[in-house]
Formats: sequence, structure tokens, C-alpha cells
Amino acid sequence: MTGGLGGYDAVAEANAQKSVLAIHWSRICERLKAEVGEVEYRTWLRQITVGPVEEDEITLYLPTRFLRDWVRGQYGDRLGTLWNAEVPAIRRVELQVARPAADAAQAAPEEAPATPSARTAPSGKSAPRPAVAPVAEEPRPAEVRTDLAAPLDQRFTFDTFVVGKPNEFAYACARRVAEQPSSPGFNPLFLYGGVGLGKTHLMHSIGAELVREGRVSVAYMSAEKFMYRFIAAIRSQSTMEFKEQLRSVDVLMIDDLQFLIGKDNTQEEFFHTFNALVDAGRQIVVSADKSPSDLSGLEDRLRTRLGCGMVADIHATTFELRISILEAKATASGVVVPAKVLEFLAHKITSNVRELEGALNRLIAHANLFGRPVTLEATQDVLHDILKAHDRRVTIEEIQRKVAEHWNIRLTDMSSARRARAVARPRQVAMYLAKQLTSRSLPEIGRKFGNRDHTTVIHAVSRVTGLMAEDPAFAEDVELLRRMLES
Repeated sequence: MTGGLGGYDAVAEANAQKSVLAIHWSRICERLKAEVGEVEYRTWLRQITVGPVEEDEITLYLPTRFLRDWVRGQYGDRLGTLWNAEVPAIRRVELQVARPAADAAQAAPEEAPATPSARTAPSGKSAPRPAVAPVAEEPRPAEVRTDLAAPLDQRFTFDTFVVGKPNEFAYACARRVAEQPSSPGFNPLFLYGGVGLGKTHLMHSIGAELVREGRVSVAYMSAEKFMYRFIAAIRSQSTMEFKEQLRSVDVLMIDDLQFLIGKDNTQEEFFHTFNALVDAGRQIVVSADKSPSDLSGLEDRLRTRLGCGMVADIHATTFELRISILEAKATASGVVVPAKVLEFLAHKITSNVRELEGALNRLIAHANLFGRPVTLEATQDVLHDILKAHDRRVTIEEIQRKVAEHWNIRLTDMSSARRARAVARPRQVAMYLAKQLTSRSLPEIGRKFGNRDHTTVIHAVSRVTGLMAEDPAFAEDVELLRRMLES
């Protein structure tokens, strides 16, 4: 009888410990939400579940390897600090993939598990990873359906994609789809952004990862090829075969969807294919140069369906991201490229990553062919045509005019003494853009804004940078102005 009571006491003690940990975790979650914001918390942290405590270490679980690695790199130290503040005896945090079903009750407070892999299975077993596309009696081997689509480019993988602030959300969404196709909220995945910013790279990366890891069939094609294959099927009276081929794949990826604008019959066929695949639990990934709501030439019903999943924007590159891309490509080539050359290219070629990489490839080829070192002088000589095309100078006056028009204030307010927020904020944005887009010194920029001191310009740059991090809508306004000025 004593042994039975002892076992009961052990269970009661374990349950009490779980309840206490849940209270601590609830407090930590509230602090994290306050620190990183609701959107970032939901994207990265809400799927964390609490595991056991052993000595001075607590284990936290995440549903996928990618999420585990990302949280470990971005938030690992902070999680350790917060847990130690809540429970001084806890000095270390261990992040692991998945979790025992018994820990399901420890999920983040007031958050339902976001993916099927985070749900509890019966009989105390961990829930298995959901089937990617339960549409066949027998699992098919992984394959790329080159019979009806384009082959995947082997160069475009997640490992070769350089991640920075402008593209990290799109990258994270792409990794999520590659690890768990057809996850709730991620089907379809809609990637959009300007030319040469990495949409196609991410799509190929998803395909490569799915083929490598899972038992799925993948079809990737451009919207243009979709249209031509549809027209060919009509002409050859094989439209049913065309429909069956497309609707038999587990993952369909369509690149550059804006090509279908104005092509009503092709849009209608894509709409029906879209519905058939999503209803069957298959994954769709689409890219375009604009968000679904801005693709005004598409039918309303198609735009609505495209926007019902996950929409991820790839913003224009920052100087830091361009440097990182160039450094990665230079290292992979084995050719020594001086830092000043990389900085020169990152300053000169700002709008298109594809063109930036092409310029570096040209430099490296020149160095290999002639056995000469890469220098700044050689760079200017070899790339004279590209640099000439990018030699357009943005002036402070032009920046002031564009910003004043955008916020509907007078141009004279840029140099006036008025300090009302409606005037001061656009003025700060103009100073920020002048610092980013021109080579003028801080004192020169200050003089253009009513003979203001250079410290005023420094404060404006700092203030705008902070606001962009805090307010996505404000950041979008500033980014739009930058694109308008650089185009």
C-alpha cells in the first residue's frame, strides 16, 4: 500500500511541477510578446512547448528542425535570461525538435498548436509528421515532374540563399513549406517582390528540399509555360490529360503569375487547378512582382484565393545584405575579392541581386582568364557598361520633393523651422534617405534642410531606423520612396 501511495505522490508532484512551469512560461511569453511584438512572436515563438527540468537545465520543444535552429540562433540567449529571471535555479535552456505527448498541456498560453506535428497522438505517443499529400494508395518516390514542368536549378538551394532583414520572413515561410507542405495557414504560399530579389531562388529551394526529404512529386513552371501548355492542350484536344497531369502532383509551383494578367481563359483554368489541388490537400507556391491585392488584372475570385494563405514580401536589399551576398559568392568562387571592391559594387548596384551577382561573376571570370588580381581600377574598367547604367545620381532636392509629395506637405517645410509632427516626421525621412542614397556628408545634408546641425541629421537617421523596425506600415512607406527614387 505504501508503494502505491508513493507512486501517487510522485505523479502529483510531477503534475504540480508542470503547473508551476506553465505559470512561469506564461509570464515569459508575455514578456517576449512585449519585446518582439505580436507578429514576430506568432511567427517564431508561439509554437514553443515546455519540457522537463533536469538539474539546472530546462528543455523547450519546437515542431521542426528549422524553427529549432532559428529560435536557437535568434532568441536562445534571451530565453535563457528570462527563464533564469523567473526560476533562478534554471541556468540553461536546451532547444529540441518535437516533444513527448505528455507535455502537450505545457503549450504557450492561449495558443492552440499551430501545426499538425505539434498535436498529441493517442496512447501517449508523439504525433507523427502529417502525410504531405494523402492522395495515393501507395507512396510515390520523390520526383520532379519534368514531363510537364521545368527542371529545378541545382544551384538554387536554401544553403546558397543569403538571408537578411529584407527577405528573412519569406525565407522562413519557404522553409516551413519545405518541411511541412500544406500546413494550415501556409497553403498557398504567395511570394512577391521586385525583379532579381530571390523569389525564384526560394521556389527552387523548396522543390529541392521536398524532393530530397519527402515522398512527393513536384512540378515547377513559369506562368508563361502554364499558358503555352494549356493552349497546346486545347489545340491537340488533350485538355483532360493536361488537367489530370497537373492535378496529380503533390506540390505545384507557378513563377511570375503576373504574366496571366489579361489572359482570362488561362486564369480560369489556373483557378480550377488551384481549387482542385488545395481541396485535395496539395501544396501550391506562387510568385509575382506584386501582392495579390495589387494584381488588378486578375479575376477577383483568383486574387481572393491567392491571398487566403501566407503572403510574404521580399523587400529591396539593404547595403548589408548586398555585402553578405557578394562575400558568399566570392568565397564560393575561390577568388580573392578585396573588401573595397565588394563595397563599391554594393553601393553601385542596388536594385537587382541577379545583376549584382552577374557583375561579380564577370569580375571573377576576368581574373581567372587573365590571371590578374581583382582591384578597384580593374572593376571600373571591366564593368564600365554596367556602372554607367547605374550612374544615375539621386539629389537631395529630388528626395525632398518626393517625400513632400508623398506626405502632402509643402516643399518649403523641408527647410522651415516648423516642428509639428506632420512636418517633422517627413523631414526626418528625407534626411534618412539623403544619408542612404547620396554621398553627401552629414553637415552638407544638414545645410540642405535649413542649415541644421549635423547632429540633427544623426538623430533623424536614428529615429527613422527605429520607427521602421517598430512600424511595418511606416517601413513600407520609406521603402516605397526609396524604390521610387532609385528607379
